[in-house]
Amino acid sequence: MFQSIRQPILERMRYLEQIDAKDREDGTPRAQRLRQIPPETGKFLALLAASAPEGMYLEIGTSAGYSTLWIALACEMLGRTITTFEVLAEKARLARETFRLAGLEEMVTLVEGEAREYLSQYENIAFCFLDAEKEVYGECYEAIIPKLVKGGLLVADNAINHRETLKPMLDRALADERVDALIVPIGKGELVCRKI
Repeated sequence: MFQSIRQPILERMRYLEQIDAKDREDGTPRAQRLRQIPPETGKFLALLAASAPEGMYLEIGTSAGYSTLWIALACEMLGRTITTFEVLAEKARLARETFRLAGLEEMVTLVEGEAREYLSQYENIAFCFLDAEKEVYGECYEAIIPKLVKGGLLVADNAINHRETLKPMLDRALADERVDALIVPIGKGELVCRKI
């Protein structure tokens, strides 16, 4: 998977990595920054997504589509598709450009809007990556977990660097008898939940 990343995807990954690094260095306001995952977290997501069971693939919080590119590597390998949600119009515009330039428009469905308004429409979720505003994590967790297929995965970003803000949701997940869960110290910390 990592040895055979198509050139258009690699080029877009590098481009977005450069923008993200520049945003972090030049004082770009937080709301305008891409705030994307680091490459090692992307690889981790791709590995998890590649081992998810049959079912729907979702992402809550697209930004410019960087994490989607990593998950799409698994989808491409497995012949699956992913639906991703972005609430901010400018980031959705960048994401559309990302998917077009990477040649993934047929594989990725971008929904511009608040994911919580759409989650009730999805069943049989095999994989979900959650990387949105931290205030919505708890509600998204409760909406996704019942809809995960057996062995399905929910991965939530920022479990270490936003631990205090996310504490209620993290405590809920780590004690939830519906899932096996742990926090993996990669990138900014990933909560990984596997449906029992």
